[in-house]
Amino acid sequence: MSKATEKILISLDKAFKKLNYQSLPQISKTKNQMYGDYSSSSPLSLAKETGQSPIEIAKKIQQELKFDKDFIEDISITNPGFINFKLSKSFYQSIINEVLLNNKFGSNRSNDGKTANVEFVSANPTGPLTIGHGRNGVIGDIISNILEWNGYSVTREYYFNNAGRQMRILGESVKARYLELIGKPVSFPSGGYKGDYIKDIALKILKEKGNKLSDKDDNIFKTTAETLMFNDIKKTLSDLKINFDKYSNEKDYYDNGSIDRMLDEFKQMGYIYDKDGATWFNFSKLGHEQDKVYIKKTGEPTYRVPDTAYHRDKIERGFDLIVDIFGADHKDAYPDVISALNALGCKTDHINVVIYQFVTLIRDGKKIKMSTRNADFITISELIDQLGSDVVRYFFIMRGVNSHLNFDLNLAEDQSDKNPVFYLQYAHARICSILHRAKDFNKKSLKDFDSNLLNKESELNLLKQISDFPTVIKNACTKLEPQSISIYLNEIASDFHKFYNECKVISNDSEKTKSRLALISATKVVLKNGLSILGISAPKKM
Repeated sequence: MSKATEKILISLDKAFKKLNYQSLPQISKTKNQMYGDYSSSSPLSLAKETGQSPIEIAKKIQQELKFDKDFIEDISITNPGFINFKLSKSFYQSIINEVLLNNKFGSNRSNDGKTANVEFVSANPTGPLTIGHGRNGVIGDIISNILEWNGYSVTREYYFNNAGRQMRILGESVKARYLELIGKPVSFPSGGYKGDYIKDIALKILKEKGNKLSDKDDNIFKTTAETLMFNDIKKTLSDLKINFDKYSNEKDYYDNGSIDRMLDEFKQMGYIYDKDGATWFNFSKLGHEQDKVYIKKTGEPTYRVPDTAYHRDKIERGFDLIVDIFGADHKDAYPDVISALNALGCKTDHINVVIYQFVTLIRDGKKIKMSTRNADFITISELIDQLGSDVVRYFFIMRGVNSHLNFDLNLAEDQSDKNPVFYLQYAHARICSILHRAKDFNKKSLKDFDSNLLNKESELNLLKQISDFPTVIKNACTKLEPQSISIYLNEIASDFHKFYNECKVISNDSEKTKSRLALISATKVVLKNGLSILGISAPKKM
């Protein structure tokens, strides 16, 4: 909620209470400047409640509204019963001056002293990161940035499973390639990992250990493969401008006894039982439709076991907010973990799960087919090399996280302003160029600009967009929607380009020049801050 919206709603609420109206007031931005900046349609709904005409109700409300002239310039009523509010230029001037004095404009301290944990990527180190992992990473990193801009102290965490079947198969795959390299007979494991990276790991082991290893040295192949793959993952994430504060893994929770203690608790509470050679969890006791296998007949735990122990640990670390970024394939799985945590008496209402949809690469209007099993896919590292991290990051959050993303490679490769990333960056660079030419003016001198000289529609649209930025940041935090930042930036960049084409910034009229320089200086701050939240550079030249 913007400062203007909040003040108008508070005044409307007071008027409603005085007039004994039961409904809550509502306002929205106007689409036509002739009706002011904000409009309330509440009289239309109140007509049903009171039996009076909307116009009559609007007039009664108008009489009760009291605003400072430095905030609201005019209140008007239009058919069939709208109340329109026109903000004063003084209000916009105060916003612009606030931006010019605050390079972190848009940030707030509403969550000062609170801590948040954001777990994302969390890919097992069995192969290079895919584009799906890349989208997960960008979403998690931007959400972390948004939380920090809202006052949270954020721990970025990466959790991976390294004690299960996948890691065992990775080690067996590398061992097979190693034995193949030294000329020993070998059969490739069923479901093994293919791809050149497996052979590369085998070659490194051969170089370091020589040809004396045998098929009995399973642990060497597994641990070496895990280390090398994880180093590769960390480098790829660094190239994508993503860094973590903490790494956690499944094996640690077995080694420190957390999982055994948790299983004992479940057994004592009657939540787990044996059937058909496996151990089951009594989820029906917690309101689920059916029980689930907890430990397989082979003795191998399902993901629910270590994941519950891991989340219990995160809860016990005392975070005020916990955010998990999961792919759509986890949608039906995480409720089991939450229910198990509740059974342990853990507080879980501060755990937020963000489910994102997957990515399809498009070239020339056609889907690029990929197969992870056969290692026939484009890695995120290859995508970064091809497009650069700025483009990759932006394209991953162009759409809502709940929407399937068609990643248009042709558009991403375009070096013109058709590419939405360049469109944003060009707006920032263009402003920098204008400000460079206006060396006689500085931020301090711009504080005295005359907002009354900003009358064109394109100027007013920019003023509104700038004033909305803090609200966009707050809403993105509340809803955990990183795409709202990219949508907003696209809108303000569009408004700036329209302004640039319509208005000459530097002219012989020094006062108008000062006003427009103040306007674009504030726009530059907002663009730079928004791009910073997205983890995208704001170039001064292009």
